[in-house]
Amino acid sequence: MSRSRSVLMSAVEETSAEERARAAMEAMDAEEVSVGAKSTDATAMDLGGRPFPLSMVIGQEAIKQALLLSSVNYRMGGVVISGGKGTAKSVMARALHQLLPPIEVIKDNAFNIDPEGEFGIDDFTKTDIAKGGTPLAERETEVIPCPFVQVPLNVMEDRLIGSADLEESVKTGKTVFSPGLLAKAHRGVLYVDDINLLDEETANILLNVVNDGFVQVEREGISVKYPCKPLLIATFNPDEGELRDHLLDRIAVALSADAAPMDVDQRVEAVDAVLNFSPSGKQGSADAETALQEAIDNEDDLKTAIVFAREYIKDLKIAPSQIQYLCEEAIRAGCQGHRAEIFASEVARASAALEGRQITSEDLRLAVKLAIAPRGTFIQTPMDEDEMMPPPPPPPPPPQMDEQNEDQENEDQEDEEEEEQDEPDEDEEREDQPDVPDVPQEFMFDVDATPMDPDLIEFSSRERAGKGGGRGLIFSQDRGRYIKPMLPKGKVTRLAVDATLRASAPYQRSRRQRAIGTKNEERGVHIEQSDVRIKKMARKAGSLIIFVVDASGSMALNRMNAAKGAAMSLLTEAYQSRDQIALIPFQGEMADVLLPPTKSIAMAKKRLESMPCGGGSPLAHALQTAMLTGLNAQKTGDVGKVVVVCISDGRANVPLCTSMGEEFDPESDPDAKEGKPSRTFLKDEVLACAKQLGVLPGFNLLCIDTENKFISTGIAKEIANAAMGKYHQIAKADGNAIASVTNQALNEIKAG
Repeated sequence: MSRSRSVLMSAVEETSAEERARAAMEAMDAEEVSVGAKSTDATAMDLGGRPFPLSMVIGQEAIKQALLLSSVNYRMGGVVISGGKGTAKSVMARALHQLLPPIEVIKDNAFNIDPEGEFGIDDFTKTDIAKGGTPLAERETEVIPCPFVQVPLNVMEDRLIGSADLEESVKTGKTVFSPGLLAKAHRGVLYVDDINLLDEETANILLNVVNDGFVQVEREGISVKYPCKPLLIATFNPDEGELRDHLLDRIAVALSADAAPMDVDQRVEAVDAVLNFSPSGKQGSADAETALQEAIDNEDDLKTAIVFAREYIKDLKIAPSQIQYLCEEAIRAGCQGHRAEIFASEVARASAALEGRQITSEDLRLAVKLAIAPRGTFIQTPMDEDEMMPPPPPPPPPPQMDEQNEDQENEDQEDEEEEEQDEPDEDEEREDQPDVPDVPQEFMFDVDATPMDPDLIEFSSRERAGKGGGRGLIFSQDRGRYIKPMLPKGKVTRLAVDATLRASAPYQRSRRQRAIGTKNEERGVHIEQSDVRIKKMARKAGSLIIFVVDASGSMALNRMNAAKGAAMSLLTEAYQSRDQIALIPFQGEMADVLLPPTKSIAMAKKRLESMPCGGGSPLAHALQTAMLTGLNAQKTGDVGKVVVVCISDGRANVPLCTSMGEEFDPESDPDAKEGKPSRTFLKDEVLACAKQLGVLPGFNLLCIDTENKFISTGIAKEIANAAMGKYHQIAKADGNAIASVTNQALNEIKAG
């Protein structure tokens, strides 16, 4: 009885999903007939032609699959695509929009509200219903093409989330809200090109939308909340800037278009497809006409599949055993938090819904590859040649056993035939057994976070470029890009005219009435001090890398050469990232700024090669000089972070007073001998300078210990700890080794 009930319930669920999907398809057909020239294809033609079809894009199978899955399941959040120039990132985003079905919305509603209120309703509609207005289910609806909203790089906060409508507010005498881009993108596609170049404020707004699913506006006397559940497609070029990790982590799938380079044949095929493609009119060749027609037929099938999948996924559940498998894979991969397994569950549901079936092991394996592997902390190592070779074939049986084996095989076949006659049909047996969720028999990750599955090894071994820390910004009121208005503090330097007018717009009618009979009666716009807003400006902050190099006699000649080689490598890296560099060698009795902050690699190379060696080690004066150099650079307004790279063994033998031109006072050091400071005094003096450097805002210390670890005193590590900085011990005097560890530490410091 229980089995029949479960089968019946499953059939009812499938029938319900199919009926809803067919109803949606009928609505699509009716909309296309009624609108006619206003259909999505006609709209595309008005904009200059139809986009390049998704099925005609050569390669990028993982990205195309991820885009289709995200169009089925809005809970995935979207897809982030990284890649170099000309890798079809924008082409695939626009091509996916052509596959999305139209949506039904409440008529004359600016927020694309669903008639069933699936994603919530805006405050205006909610207030109208609460005051006795028409219920949501009884309101007139209309079917519109799926929205496609692109966020420009220079977008401001008021245009993104909405703000007061200046003209309407002046006319009505009260604040009138004008929706922004996010309101138009609800239930559609929100496309962000070069998301890594957006300012931090805009990126945080998008982050909150992806997380919360709604927009909360609190500005200019406005308090509005409205739903926003778009399909977010973001693209960026890692060479042009970095994308913050916490933004990547909040979107289900992040893939690279550079992960699978195309061979010559694929590149030729891609070029031929683009050259012969025409957005409107006749194609370039007969083969291109055939290819386009096939692509259009394929798009029609995909449109139908997406509509059915969106309805089917509403009743699709993932089994507890399948969730447990994904959680165990996330643990094995070393994923932090729970987003990996949550997004993996949504990917598996979308994959199964697109195929119109229950979740299988293949869906789970795809979810691990797309959502868990990119978030894992494993380190991919190349396989040994022995592991890559196929296993040897089994040895043949002994000759004397051949006849016995043949007789035994014949007997086994007879027994199997008898058993098959007695056993019931497999289909009947499956009907008698309860449904068991399909789970992969083997894990894709080993217990030590090492990928074991061959497909996963190939997928995860590709370079995932573009992950890293955010870019630093300097905020001011004098120069930079206008990002948002703010209330003034003190003297007004840059007036935000737009925000000031919006703040004063609701009060113009009442102020005009009060001004009758006064000297301000003829004034066109009445502005008061409470309306004034100023501009908040932002510009990209560069970093200053100060190399403090020990050129004293305490360093062996080979270590000095290694330090020079590492410094040159780091200088080149700093130049490529557009950071400024400075060079402060210390030897003799004082430290000198051999190279002031600059971007000239040629000058740095020339001066570093002529750097003298020998003499004392005034380390304390070198750290103090680095602090003064960094502070002066920060005052210019073009430098945010200062990274001091100290390449030394940590031993100092020249006190700070001697470097400043003063004589050493033996009374200041109880352990002084023959008028010279003790090692403890010199060490405490250096640690005091390091502590002072560590508390300066924007300063970081990276200490490269060049002292032989067998005779190490540990002073360099104490200096790094005192400055709350990074420490590295170099066991081998090699410039490449020093540069390698320093590059890694520099990236961590700059990303922090």
